[in-house]
Amino acid sequence: MKHLFTCFSFLLLSVISYGQEYLVYGTFTDQEGVPVSGATVIHAESNNGTQTDDNGYYELSVPGGAQTLTFSFSAEKAIKRTIDVTEATQLNVKISESDILLDEVLVSAIRVTGDTPVTFSNLSAEEMESRNLGQDIPVLMNYLPSVVTTSDAGAGVGYTGIRVRGSDATRVNVTINGIAYNDAESHGTFWVNMPDFASSVENLQLQRGVGTSTNGAGAFGASLNLLTDAVAEDPYAEISSSIGSFDTRRANIKFSTGKLNDHIEVSGRLSRIKSDGYVDRASSDLKSYFLQGAYVDDNTLIKALIFGGHEITYQSWNGVEDWQIEQYGRTFNSAGAIYDEDGNIVDYYDNEVDNYKQDHFQLHWNERLNNNWSSNIAIHYTRGRGFFEQYRQDEDFATYGFEPITVGGEEINTTDLIRRRWLDNHFYGATFSAKYVNDKMEFIAGGAWNKYEGGHFGEVIWARYASNSEIRDRYYDDNSVKTDFNAYTKMIYDLTEDISLYGDLQFRRVAYEANGDDTGLVDDEFNFFNPKAGLTYHIDQNNDLYFSYARANREPNRNDYESGNPEPETLNDFELGWRYATPAVKINANTYYMRYKNQLVLTGALNDVGAPLRENVGDSYRLGLEVEATLYFAEKFLLRPNVALSTNKNKEFYFQRDGTLENLGDTNISFSPNFIAGNNFTYLPTENLQLSFLSKYVSEQYMGNIDAESSKLDSYFVNDFNVKYTIETDSFFKSIVLSGLVNNIFDVEYISNGYFYTYDDTWTDPDAVTTIEGAGYYPQAGINFLVGATMTF
Repeated sequence: MKHLFTCFSFLLLSVISYGQEYLVYGTFTDQEGVPVSGATVIHAESNNGTQTDDNGYYELSVPGGAQTLTFSFSAEKAIKRTIDVTEATQLNVKISESDILLDEVLVSAIRVTGDTPVTFSNLSAEEMESRNLGQDIPVLMNYLPSVVTTSDAGAGVGYTGIRVRGSDATRVNVTINGIAYNDAESHGTFWVNMPDFASSVENLQLQRGVGTSTNGAGAFGASLNLLTDAVAEDPYAEISSSIGSFDTRRANIKFSTGKLNDHIEVSGRLSRIKSDGYVDRASSDLKSYFLQGAYVDDNTLIKALIFGGHEITYQSWNGVEDWQIEQYGRTFNSAGAIYDEDGNIVDYYDNEVDNYKQDHFQLHWNERLNNNWSSNIAIHYTRGRGFFEQYRQDEDFATYGFEPITVGGEEINTTDLIRRRWLDNHFYGATFSAKYVNDKMEFIAGGAWNKYEGGHFGEVIWARYASNSEIRDRYYDDNSVKTDFNAYTKMIYDLTEDISLYGDLQFRRVAYEANGDDTGLVDDEFNFFNPKAGLTYHIDQNNDLYFSYARANREPNRNDYESGNPEPETLNDFELGWRYATPAVKINANTYYMRYKNQLVLTGALNDVGAPLRENVGDSYRLGLEVEATLYFAEKFLLRPNVALSTNKNKEFYFQRDGTLENLGDTNISFSPNFIAGNNFTYLPTENLQLSFLSKYVSEQYMGNIDAESSKLDSYFVNDFNVKYTIETDSFFKSIVLSGLVNNIFDVEYISNGYFYTYDDTWTDPDAVTTIEGAGYYPQAGINFLVGATMTF
């Protein structure tokens, strides 16, 4: 508390420069001139805001000069107006067809608004801008409710992960412009394959729980929907660069032609990020690109996008165990270690890396047919290929198909070697939707068909004893195919002026074939029916209540088949929420009850490539309360706190300890903290300066499901400090934005992720089985910083 008081005092004592302020007022109306109530109006330079009343009227105090106001009337689209303010100014805004056309139609099938009884949070590019200095999207989302993030390298660059309501990344469904991004086979989301992608994201929406029908693997903890850059009206170019701790460096360049001949826009981005990482040798060398071409007129918008990345990351997925921390320190990384005969580390292999390329192509055609009907169709293709390379000692010949050899009269059947394990993937398909709206109803029908073809193979590129091997021999060569089809309808119907009904029906068919040594021969087909329903009650212009029920079914992933014959899992999700909004205060509060059948929970253990293992646990549940708020006060201060309280239990959990099967009763679900809190305190002393103090608390959590003390991760409380200063110029540059971020400002030693394993020991006593427990951790960096500058011209 002493540190918090010191920082708070620093903010209050900062030099304040007040300029003359004027009133901007007006009405916000739809295409027919009907007032739009509840729209959010934000002053972009200060982030102060208000909402329109029942007559669509708003008023806001802003400084003199060129000012930008953003009008948000849905979760998908915002309208910006820039005006020169020299006195009290009236600004009336009317929604045009182009304002609601493409991007809104593109994602309306999977996104929700305040009229939908779904729990969600939105995050815009403007809100991410001051902290977007090279860290991955999960890190930028760290301060949303019920979110826990982690980084293998410890500093937010490279392999990063996210959990929502205790559900790991394989259960968070991610879409980009409505196209599934999760790996079809592992269900994982590898942000490292798209470094600096946040710089091409217009906004994102995190739906907690089952959410609405979406494409790809079903959401079992949350769904994350990203919308890439909107079509820019005016041309611009942008150069951005940042540097920071652990020799972290980022550089990117963005551009847009603006609308050429009022119809065509081309935009793009190139990025490069390098970092040594907090953990030893956990370096990252990341490159990415984004190119978009668009055609737009009054009724049509066509977008073609190509984006992707190439990552070379030194492996750091081994984590570190307690004895290693004591002997080597918390940044120790065992990946690439070379041992002598006594087990001492004598060197490290310098190319123990993950090397992967991924390229995405999307083509979207959105059409406004008339005032009631609109449609979207998209095709997509993703190409992924790459390997991870490992130095291995004393490997058995049999693993690689080598025949024993005789050297100097001695039979040799083991060798030191370097291997590469490859992925060679194709993912392609189409999505479609049609939307009908009238005064009382919004109806959407759509679906998707996707196919994944994956090659898995291994090569030995060097061996001390190569036996009978030949160059480019494959010591395993597996293939897998997955097809995924879904069709859905959803509707919001205004039963009365105060009550809206919501319904959503989805049918999904999944077929999966695999022939790997790890999976065995797999030929499974699943047919899922996922209904959702709810209602929203508009108490008055400031208060809404909502209730929803959603059912989700989900297939196992590739790693689940390693452990035997997994069952598909089922979730029944109940959500009850309250939304309150005034110009000065916004509150979202909700309770949830998520009841699972055959939930595939993390065991805590990892496989041989660092991927988490899961198992069916029968009955389990998550029960929680989430509250988030936005508070404006004194015109210069913004407070955004959120808390999440939950209990997460396996029912009647069985575990075999010391050779005996025990009923442990109700146990805590792994990686599910019972209390998570976040806060963003922002001070705006002038229109050009923003100071933010961000806090995150995560309570203790278990890394396994047996409530073992050795599997417990301690609670942690970390704080960041963020500053943004904007310089408006009349020179070659339109503006220069300077940003600074100090992470973990109080230098807390904390761990946000780890692993837990058990095994049966019969060596100590051949007549008895003893269960041994072990754990490893991924320590996060102490105090570290990033500073950057963005120049727009």
